[in-house]
Amino acid sequence: MSRVLLVKLTSMGDLIHALPALTDAAKAIPDISFDWIVDESFYEVATWHPRVNQVFKTAHRRWRKNLRKTWSSGEFSRFYADITATEYDAVIDGQSNFKSAFVTRLCRGPRHGYDKNSVREKVAHFAYQHKHPVSRNAHAIDRLRQLFAQSLNYPVPDSAPDYGLSQADFGSLPQELPNPFLFGVHNASWPSKLWQEHHWKSLIELVNQAGYHFVFPCGNDTEHQRARRIIANNPNATALPRYSLTQTAAILNQAAGAVCSDTGLGHLAAALGIPAVHLYGSTSTALIGATGDNQRWLLDDSYQCSPCYQHYCHQKSPPSPDAECMQALAPAQVWEALRQQMSLITASAL
Repeated sequence: MSRVLLVKLTSMGDLIHALPALTDAAKAIPDISFDWIVDESFYEVATWHPRVNQVFKTAHRRWRKNLRKTWSSGEFSRFYADITATEYDAVIDGQSNFKSAFVTRLCRGPRHGYDKNSVREKVAHFAYQHKHPVSRNAHAIDRLRQLFAQSLNYPVPDSAPDYGLSQADFGSLPQELPNPFLFGVHNASWPSKLWQEHHWKSLIELVNQAGYHFVFPCGNDTEHQRARRIIANNPNATALPRYSLTQTAAILNQAAGAVCSDTGLGHLAAALGIPAVHLYGSTSTALIGATGDNQRWLLDDSYQCSPCYQHYCHQKSPPSPDAECMQALAPAQVWEALRQQMSLITASAL
């Protein structure tokens, strides 16, 4: 059996981008299995793919805050013992920054990663014994598929990405929800990725008129407060409590459709094939656009500054968290786009 260790620590969307590469490898090498080193906050994503055998959790964010405690408690020593217990046929760094390269260097087995012109952080390539050229202009999913194919010596498939989630068991819904419902991914890591709250409120009204309930996931108190403001005590909309990623995936998997900011749950919607509209402005659809069946990207291409990859909108002075390119995406436009995506599913089922 071929045993491979994947090092890809964060974040949720980036981890989901890696899943098609695992599926490619499994089809090319039938007896392959993977272990995966991943940040403790997102470890559930790694458990969803059927070829992942063992998940090792790193806590580099927490460890960095108190290095002395991390060392004295023995937590890092246990982590090191776990990841070095096996000598792998290949160790693949799918993240290619300093943190992932450091972890990769600790592992046992031939170390693979992007070459010096392909890595995200230049220093990372020194950790690898086998360095592979992959265009930095390719989509993140394609980059990983190419990296795996070169590392494990099989042709890069020309098929659409297969995330391998058809057999994933997300369990039952953690709470009862009105049916049918839509899923609103209102959160994002950057202020510039957020769609304005008044737009969400207008969209809820349109959705309710069409007979749909709207649910909004929340990963922390700030997101829950934002969701509560968005729904404004509307009985036809729900701000979900904080659930695990797997519980949230169970809810998303039952949704009739989704409207998503550029964040991890949006990429999960794409991986599951849920009809979805993704709202873009400050980030590039060409490099990280949510990819899968029944997906549609919305962006206003009249803004020459997009994608700017800025956390705040510099079209305003001083820079503002309310990005003008996101403001330009009207609720009626978003709803019509989602209706079209959902109608494609209905038509294909006839």
